[in-house]
Amino acid sequence: MLSEQSTPVIRDTLPVVGAAIGEITERFYEKLFDAHPELLRDLFNRGNQANGEQQKALAGSIAAFAGMLLEHPETRPDAMLARIANKHASLGIASDQYKIVHEHLFAAIVEVLGDAVTPEVAGAWDEVYWLMANALIALEAGLYRQAGAPEGGTWQQMVIAGRQQETPDVASFTLRRADGRPAGAFRPGQYVSVQVELPDGARQIRQYSLSSEPGRDEWRITVKRVHDGTRPDGEVSTWLHENARVGDRLSVSAPFGDLTLAAGEGPLLLASAGIGSTPMLAMLNDLAATGSTRPVTVVHADRSPADHAHRAELRQLVGKLPNATLHLWYERDAEQEPQAATGQADLDALELPENTTAYLCGPLPFMRAVRGGLLRRGLPAQDVHYEVFGPDLWLGQQ
Repeated sequence: MLSEQSTPVIRDTLPVVGAAIGEITERFYEKLFDAHPELLRDLFNRGNQANGEQQKALAGSIAAFAGMLLEHPETRPDAMLARIANKHASLGIASDQYKIVHEHLFAAIVEVLGDAVTPEVAGAWDEVYWLMANALIALEAGLYRQAGAPEGGTWQQMVIAGRQQETPDVASFTLRRADGRPAGAFRPGQYVSVQVELPDGARQIRQYSLSSEPGRDEWRITVKRVHDGTRPDGEVSTWLHENARVGDRLSVSAPFGDLTLAAGEGPLLLASAGIGSTPMLAMLNDLAATGSTRPVTVVHADRSPADHAHRAELRQLVGKLPNATLHLWYERDAEQEPQAATGQADLDALELPENTTAYLCGPLPFMRAVRGGLLRRGLPAQDVHYEVFGPDLWLGQQ
């Protein structure tokens, strides 16, 4: 809870800080990487730094957290914090790194805002920062304990036991622990981080959803090669597609992520687009393996049937569930797939049972459209869950 003396200061200065937060975060990263170049080389996603998405995500999280403290002073924004904490734990973030961030972030604030940063203003925003940082540190400590690992130490060596080319741009990799032990349990919907050493010596990290049945002794990740012409090619996805072969070793984190299938018998909506189908596959695998009779509405949208990774597996899994229905949309060649529709996914015409819990994964425009439609239909916001691949640019809109 924000203190009484800081609350009016944050309320008065939030518009000013919010208007300048883009410049502040840009200066912050410049200062951070000048002082600690190893963080850009081995921790932060260099592609997201190059296209500015990481700056937008940090700006969104800070502004959203401060706004929530003002709007709901009696509660903590746990949904937002949990998403960030899971991502941090998957990267191996340690508590002492928050001090480094604080140092360079506040230097950037003073540099951008100048004389407007009075001692009173600096103290209030310092309080906001440490409220958020300490909450994240506590959540991340709990995640490390659950993983049975020391702070930042969830990395393990895994061997590629199988590789399957799903589409021209998507490959699946089956992973087993190098020490021969079972890969370990995970909750359907979680992801792992994969760290690879690139030709320039950088050790870059990316997250990939686990797309296999949670109870197996091995894991499966499904990797889409990023080369759509609108941003730099994905460094890690390209390396995996061009270099990773059966028998090779990869550094892989423990499973993390808060988009996990809730227990119960209530109806579900699993809506995905493109490579966003991967966490839904783990959920469907789990539902099929446990003989679930829950009503499940499965929606997937893609460019074409040929671009739809795990298309046959999706149909097979839905077919195993007695109360599941499948709805497919393709931008082209929809006539090649039975009962598929042409165009963008349109959920407005679908009948959804009362008390449906929705899980969304895919590009942000798809999730915004689907979420907006569900809210208009009366689904409570707390029953609509989502996963974002990459920096979460949606935090301020939740």
